[in-house]
Amino acid sequence: MSTQEERRLWLIQALAAERGGDLEIPKGMDAQNQLLRALFNVRPPMPVSGEFLQVQDAYLQEEICRKGITDHRSLQPVQPGVYLWQGDITTLKCGAIVNAANPQMLGCFMPRHGCIDNAIHTFAGVQLRLECAEIMGKQGHEEPTGTAKMTGAYNLPCDSILHTVGPIVSGEVTPQDEKLLEDCYGSCLELAQKKGIKSVAFCCVSTGVFRFPNRRAAEIAVETVRKYRGGMEVIFNVFKDRDYEIYRELLGGN
Repeated sequence: MSTQEERRLWLIQALAAERGGDLEIPKGMDAQNQLLRALFNVRPPMPVSGEFLQVQDAYLQEEICRKGITDHRSLQPVQPGVYLWQGDITTLKCGAIVNAANPQMLGCFMPRHGCIDNAIHTFAGVQLRLECAEIMGKQGHEEPTGTAKMTGAYNLPCDSILHTVGPIVSGEVTPQDEKLLEDCYGSCLELAQKKGIKSVAFCCVSTGVFRFPNRRAAEIAVETVRKYRGGMEVIFNVFKDRDYEIYRELLGGN
């Protein structure tokens, strides 16, 4: 199969067959993409055939290329070794990207949810959930807040993924919340250094649905990176204009 449409339809049919039934496939490309993403999102971590992986990998790599890959080395630093980039983290080529995970560490199972965990698992491919399930099965318990795990990146242009579970804020931010968020950044940097990774891209951990205030989260991120970075290159990746303005102010960018 040589076209994206053929691959997309094949993947939808294969995933529907796994669920034990047929699906009515919409005709439009956008609707088919939404359906395929939903099927990826709800698929449990279970064995998959080599044929499925071959078709899936070709499809996802083409989709990422269409979105456009950004090599972090093409960016201009706002400080020596520190970058600020607004864009889709699944298209960033660097040593490792950071995923804001949940304690189960299996990705987001909500169909087409807008969180970064959902996006990363969608475009990395089903292999990522399988690796995460293997790690968590060996661990035997949920991932503690503030720690980090590393996996492969599969179809993403980065080399690895660092998964960290940020604190969930309920009401006012507490000193414990702040310490746990600092631990997230510190744990990712320490693990990256241990594994010899030279560049790390951080998303805005714990903001959004975890309700950590954006400005305070950014302040902690910048402060922690200054303490732990060493010689590593760090990219602060943001998606929203609001976060870009906050980081630009904190980092002194133009």
